[in-house]
Amino acid sequence: MFNILKPLYPAFFTSLKANPESAHINSLKLLQQLSFQSNNLLGKWIIQEMNKSFCYSHPSLTQSLWNLNFTHPLGLAPGFDKNAQAAGIWSNFGFSFAELGAVTFYPQVGNPFPRMFRLPADKAILNRMGANNDGAEAIAQRLQKTWERHPRSIPIGMNLCKSKITELDQAREDYVGSFCLLRPHADYFVVNVSSPNTPGLRSLQGGEQLESILEGLQEENQGEKPILVKIAPDLEWDDIKSILRVSQQYNLSGIVATNTTIKKNGLKTQILPATGKAITEEAGGISGKPLRNRSTEVIRFIYQETEGKLPIIGVGGISDTESAWEKITAGASLLQFYSGWVYEGPWVVKEILEGLTQKLAENGFNHINEAVGIRN
Repeated sequence: MFNILKPLYPAFFTSLKANPESAHINSLKLLQQLSFQSNNLLGKWIIQEMNKSFCYSHPSLTQSLWNLNFTHPLGLAPGFDKNAQAAGIWSNFGFSFAELGAVTFYPQVGNPFPRMFRLPADKAILNRMGANNDGAEAIAQRLQKTWERHPRSIPIGMNLCKSKITELDQAREDYVGSFCLLRPHADYFVVNVSSPNTPGLRSLQGGEQLESILEGLQEENQGEKPILVKIAPDLEWDDIKSILRVSQQYNLSGIVATNTTIKKNGLKTQILPATGKAITEEAGGISGKPLRNRSTEVIRFIYQETEGKLPIIGVGGISDTESAWEKITAGASLLQFYSGWVYEGPWVVKEILEGLTQKLAENGFNHINEAVGIRN
């Protein structure tokens, strides 16, 4: 069924580009309904067809990190399923893990509309959503009900962000509050201090405020869950070194590199059709292909600085086997994507994984671990 629809995907995407946020919302509603119906006859059949079309596994791609098992390196990046509406169905799209959120302690509506824009000429997305979500308590309750229906089959991460109404000097309590509510329902946590869409958030990436947040989380965590930090691609090398020192000081489990970029130079899209303004004047972060090279540079730098001892989740500009291979060989153990999945369609997960298996064979590797960081 899904393979028959594959040629229609580009036309479907084009029809939705006028209002990408509405398309996103409607897609999640459909996936949520499918998740609810996964145990009835029709739901089971659809799930089986999805597994056939989108899923791929090979012994050479398996990973084990933080006492979690990943059937392959490719996962869903946060931002797509902010409210954990489709948490139970991402494995059926072929992902080996999924990161949900960003989640804030307090519910928030996010920034004014319009706030999500597709840039087809650049295969990029501009978003200034502002971490719109239902809040940690509501999302924790939703996840509890989801896992009661069917226990999670892949590792689930939670991306934690500071609530907009919380002052920067109260950020520690905000992050810890979300963590405590969500801890029973997820397998790992990512401290997001790098989104460009929450005022002042990126200032938390350095200095005492980041240390305070990590100290509070680790005091509450007591080593129970892996905690990582997600950094911006726009940091200077010395700033990244500082974050790495703090990460090691507080025994973080890894780094997610990178978030969206606020740099908009070099884009093919000069004017944003939805607003009529120059793209360089638009607020928000860019994801997708324009981020590919910079995120890979940051991954390589982190791997070199830590001598490969701090696991990296690589994200930014992944859309095919080559871009995924670049990040693995630069030092990423796991990968995430969102924009590439939207542009290329859900079949791309299987295509990338088949390509990675072939890459390993061509390079004489028996396992994906052997390829991590070889281009350093």
